[in-house]
Amino acid sequence: MVDPEPGTRPSEDGAPPASVDAAEAGASVELTTRGVGPWPGDWPAGEHWDPELLERGDSRNVVDRYRYWRMEAIVADLDRRRHPFSVAIENWQHDLNIGSIVRTANAFLASTVHIVGRRRWNRRGAMVTDRYQHVLHHATIDDLLAWAEAEDLPIVAVDNVPGSVPVESVRLPERCILLFGQEGPGLTAEAIAAATVVVDIPQFGSTRSLNASAAAAIVMHEWIRTHVLDADESGGVSR
Repeated sequence: MVDPEPGTRPSEDGAPPASVDAAEAGASVELTTRGVGPWPGDWPAGEHWDPELLERGDSRNVVDRYRYWRMEAIVADLDRRRHPFSVAIENWQHDLNIGSIVRTANAFLASTVHIVGRRRWNRRGAMVTDRYQHVLHHATIDDLLAWAEAEDLPIVAVDNVPGSVPVESVRLPERCILLFGQEGPGLTAEAIAAATVVVDIPQFGSTRSLNASAAAAIVMHEWIRTHVLDADESGGVSR
């Protein structure tokens, strides 16, 4: 399957996995407190530069490397470097954590984010990072499982349920889908049954569970630590 470009219009519900429209209600304005003004002096040459940003300045929430770049050029550059893990989130109750999870997936350069269940989700927490992230929709867990099997990707579910193992006790697969549940109920029984392994995050206080977006950030960083940071130290990977 060809991954649709970020920002394309979604197909109707029930269709094969479709990209989720970044322009739907809930998206926040892409601003940062570390913006830059108009480009000083002669403009640089290259198709990746955005003439409007060069003229007016760049207030977007992007790293310095991408200042004044066109959005399409940024996405193309990210696509050349994306990590081979994906993130999936169940969305049956319009969980407000989804936007934050998408933002974290962008920060850790995940390949794709999968929204399972309801198509619409609250984008405020994403801080417009979904414009730079491939986001697909699946109506059911079975649809996600079929996509994962077609791509030969194991599903790693994250929840503290009977039979789960501490995330630091296993080596997360390099190519995989990290599957997260909703705030409160966690993963559905169908999601847990679809997983190759279920991992949890050890806790030491009185609360039974972590915030869903916090848990997602911890597990994504565990993948990064295993496959990027440790590999860097051994000379295996260059970021």
